[in-house]
Amino acid sequence: MPEQNSLRMEENMERLDKAERLRERANVSYEEAKAALEQANDDLLDAMLILEKQGKVKQPGQSTYSTSYEDQTQYVKVQEKVEEQKKQAPGRNIGRLVRRGIHFVTHTSFYITFKEKTVFALPSWLAALIILFSWKLSVPALLIALLFGVRYRFEGDDNIKEANEFLSKAGSFADGVQSELKKGNSGREGTRQEETKQEGTRQEETRQEGTGQEGTGQEETQKVNPAEI
Repeated sequence: MPEQNSLRMEENMERLDKAERLRERANVSYEEAKAALEQANDDLLDAMLILEKQGKVKQPGQSTYSTSYEDQTQYVKVQEKVEEQKKQAPGRNIGRLVRRGIHFVTHTSFYITFKEKTVFALPSWLAALIILFSWKLSVPALLIALLFGVRYRFEGDDNIKEANEFLSKAGSFADGVQSELKKGNSGREGTRQEETKQEGTRQEETRQEGTGQEGTGQEETQKVNPAEI
């Protein structure tokens, strides 16, 4: 008896295993898989053919598969998720920017240089406060100083690459403006010199004309005086 019970248990386990495999392969319910196996005398291949004849299994040519995540319903598009989060929490990005700004100014220093030599340095948070409370004076002063060769940079343990790149571009722009101003001044100076030269030439020509007329008058006077005598 114990041996028979053991054999029955093994047969039941094998039948359950076949039913489970058939259910997964044919994409049918457990009851449908079990019924097909009973009709096929527990032959897995015959049971699959029975389900195909019943129209419960797709034909091989009808089966499709896509690796695109857009065709998989279990995936959520990242862009849509990001946009949804932005709509749900619009103040979250502002808070993140504020935290990054506070971290930046508390972990860096602001340097003012002239001809690659440090003139002044102070903590970035102090520089930010000075600019904030005196922006009407400090901002124009910083911009004008750029035209005279003053440069700025940040130093510290934070990510300062982008900030320094922006300051470097501002310095390059100031150099270009300064170069254009010098060209304009040189052009105006050259124009004034040319005008002065032309004016001197006109005065010289006028003086020479006056001298020539005076000499002609003297000659005519000398010609008339002998005849009168």
